Amino acid sequence: MILIAIKTMKKHLLNYSLLLISFLLLSCASTTSVEKQANKSCVSANVKITTDFATGRMDECTLIGENEYLITLIPENIPPINSSPWYAFKIQAKQATDIRIIMKVQGDVHRYPPKISTDAKKWALQKYRLKGERLTMDIKATTTPVIIAGQEIINNQYYVDWANKLSQGTDFTYQELGKSTQGRSIDKIESRNKNAKEWIVILGRQHPPEITGALALFPFVETLLADSPLAKKFREKYNILVLPNINPDGVHAGNWRSNANGIDLNRDWNDFSQVETRQINHYLEQLVAQGQKIKFAVDFHSTRSDVFYTMPVDYGVEQPYLVKHWLGDLDKQMPDFTVKQKPGNNPDAGVSKQYFSDKFGVHAITYEMGDNTDRYQIKRIAYNAANTLMATLLSDVNHNKP
Repeated sequence: MILIAIKTMKKHLLNYSLLLISFLLLSCASTTSVEKQANKSCVSANVKITTDFATGRMDECTLIGENEYLITLIPENIPPINSSPWYAFKIQAKQATDIRIIMKVQGDVHRYPPKISTDAKKWALQKYRLKGERLTMDIKATTTPVIIAGQEIINNQYYVDWANKLSQGTDFTYQELGKSTQGRSIDKIESRNKNAKEWIVILGRQHPPEITGALALFPFVETLLADSPLAKKFREKYNILVLPNINPDGVHAGNWRSNANGIDLNRDWNDFSQVETRQINHYLEQLVAQGQKIKFAVDFHSTRSDVFYTMPVDYGVEQPYLVKHWLGDLDKQMPDFTVKQKPGNNPDAGVSKQYFSDKFGVHAITYEMGDNTDRYQIKRIAYNAANTLMATLLSDVNHNKP
């Protein structure tokens, strides 16, 4: 999905509650020459613009005037499968100087308003101007490096740290499911009760830039695995499988959409041409062969607004009104948030939602958070969504009827 209109981008920017960062104003110095590096960096006598870190991405960088740089974003697939022009780069100067960054997207338009950080943890919105296809930022480059990125950075190590903390001191298991195309670990978190046979499956990060989906997955999973009476009761009846980072190669490379082979993983759940989807399918098939049952699945993504893509009630999955009941309860519990349900199906698309419904005959949803949805609101929605899902699945309500 694309944020095209400037007014829409500005409106959404007001929703952020991020920490503003102030920079020291020092004496200015100008750059005189620039060398284009193999790692898509710009290095001059005074200023360095680099991408030598996990998730770093800019495809071309050129000095076009005194202290003025043109950065071009190019999709790994042309034309791109979906507009997700990710970028992340670091700026540092030997002596403080004012620079201008102009960004354009080859064959596409900008989607993510720029954010700035000194530590990749606390982020603020970076002022910018959008005119036509060009996004312009004026930045004070200093000896303290700053990172400019399309969204907050959540790299592969973030998932490792989060999963280790989540599973520490519990009986949840955190293990490697398999390897990605480039040999990175695809990990799983499991809560398994020997008396339970039904599984809830949680998927995340098929598409690298979709950070708000990740920001929703974390509190959603934490709520399912919490110490609360509801969560404990839920885990007595249901096993939970969490695959939070399916595309670690794409995340590391800062890809717009695809894995290391240029394939959109959320279009590969029919063909299983990629090792990432193939291994997950094999693992789920093993569970079923052992007498287990896949009950429900949630796949976390981002788009330009908050929406839940669901299966139609007349599609033929078991308990056809289960999701309608769940999301209806969520809507009632959050009067300040409108739960948008968009039923639909496309058996030939190869998306995970369809895969779970066709292969296992059960409900699955694509849980989408808006690119610019307030970050605190994302947590609130996820917390309430997880609690209402547990309550719905534990209730005595007949989900075969409206």
